[in-house]
Amino acid sequence: MHTKTIKELSALLQSKAITATELATHFLDRIEKSDLNAFLHVDRDLTLAQAAAADARIAAGTATPLTGVPIAHKDIFVTKGWRSTAGSKMLANYVSPFDATVVEKFQQAGMVTLGKLNCDEFAMGSANENSAFGAVKNPWDKSAVPGGSSGGSAAAVAARLAPGVTGTDTGGSIRQPASFCGITGIKPTYGRVSRFGMIAFASSLDQGGPMAQTAEDCALLLNAMAGFDERDSTSLTPELGGVDEDYTRELGQPLTGLRIGVPKEYFGEGLSKDVEDAVRAALAKYVELGATLVDISLPNTKLSIPAYYMIAPAEASSNLSRFDGVRYGFRAEGYKDLQDMYRKTRDQGFGNEVKRRIMVGTYVLCHGYYDAYYLKAQKIRRLIAQDFEKVLNGPDAVCDVIMGPVAPTVAWDLGDKSDDPVAAYLADIYTLSTSLAGLPGMSIPVGFGAKDRPVGLQIIGKHFGEARLLNVAHAYQQATDWHTRAPAGI
Repeated sequence: MHTKTIKELSALLQSKAITATELATHFLDRIEKSDLNAFLHVDRDLTLAQAAAADARIAAGTATPLTGVPIAHKDIFVTKGWRSTAGSKMLANYVSPFDATVVEKFQQAGMVTLGKLNCDEFAMGSANENSAFGAVKNPWDKSAVPGGSSGGSAAAVAARLAPGVTGTDTGGSIRQPASFCGITGIKPTYGRVSRFGMIAFASSLDQGGPMAQTAEDCALLLNAMAGFDERDSTSLTPELGGVDEDYTRELGQPLTGLRIGVPKEYFGEGLSKDVEDAVRAALAKYVELGATLVDISLPNTKLSIPAYYMIAPAEASSNLSRFDGVRYGFRAEGYKDLQDMYRKTRDQGFGNEVKRRIMVGTYVLCHGYYDAYYLKAQKIRRLIAQDFEKVLNGPDAVCDVIMGPVAPTVAWDLGDKSDDPVAAYLADIYTLSTSLAGLPGMSIPVGFGAKDRPVGLQIIGKHFGEARLLNVAHAYQQATDWHTRAPAGI
């Protein structure tokens, strides 16, 4: 049962071949036996109560296509009844009194929550080794990282501990773990999915999205989670594209005439041969399906890393200032006065990577450095967005979507880059620019590289082009079977 897709499970539930309670119990039993450290909090009673409600809804004939289907949430979304920790000691025992909009939307659809998923602390990391609750293991090779920050989410889908999950992507944190774990994940256009109740890292970059086995499953999940939310000031209004859509509407459309942009900057120095071979083979398959490859240039790609690591830490230093031990969360003991309490609480409550980014962010926002660093990074961000605009939308547009690798290598071994944060930052070279431009992007599995570890293909589209991206991915998955592969023993 756990190997089936969301689409298949939905059909079984609607036909009453299986109940939501039986399905939830099946997945809870699998989670209990798992040693991947993908889940941070599971509450069987809460889950089964939701499953019973889903069964009653199906019996009453008021179900949606997702009613009764299990889902798990990255622990960056606050969830009433479950702990919401953001992978940090700072929020180790925090239980939210309300649900994030994304969680609320899935509950309205009748989905059943399995629990909360491990992630890098406050979504800061590329390997899921920065969690205060321990690293997540990659189901394909338990000595490898699953990617980050949504590593728990990706590992849960790959190990078939959940058919669908939520993730967040600030600079690649849905796409990179999806690639490393051989699953499908999509980061929507910035503003498509509400950030209300999503514990903030970098407000102008954070975006929630679905992760599952297939593009079709991701489309079904996105149907439920996307849409305008008046509680989120960055949510797109209906006039700007924040409308309820059917993201499955283009599935099954032929790819004849599709123009695929292939950036030369994504295939240069630093890209490992095994990843390039898998990506090139996928591009060749797209040609067989009727698409045309177009060589393009995104000249400011190399500037995405310095720009991102000025902007994101600056926003993080502001967002994380609220964690001071006064109102909620961890508070240090043995302090002398208020200032000492602040210092000890933040020193003991935050991990090293979070402290590093807060320090960098505070520095670039300081008087005398703001113009030299933060403002300049924002100007570079505009240049990066213009690169995409020129090839995708301008009068001289030459392509409909852009394709390339998600990361320069397959998943590295646990601990390999723990002492070299810059090396981990460089692994985001192909994903950061998409986030800086606010464009939708996704990863689909297209093969295996070194040590038989998965390789993902990145597909980038125009603003509000999620439906087309999902069809482009779906067409490939209809013609190949990489997305059906599962780790040994699953």
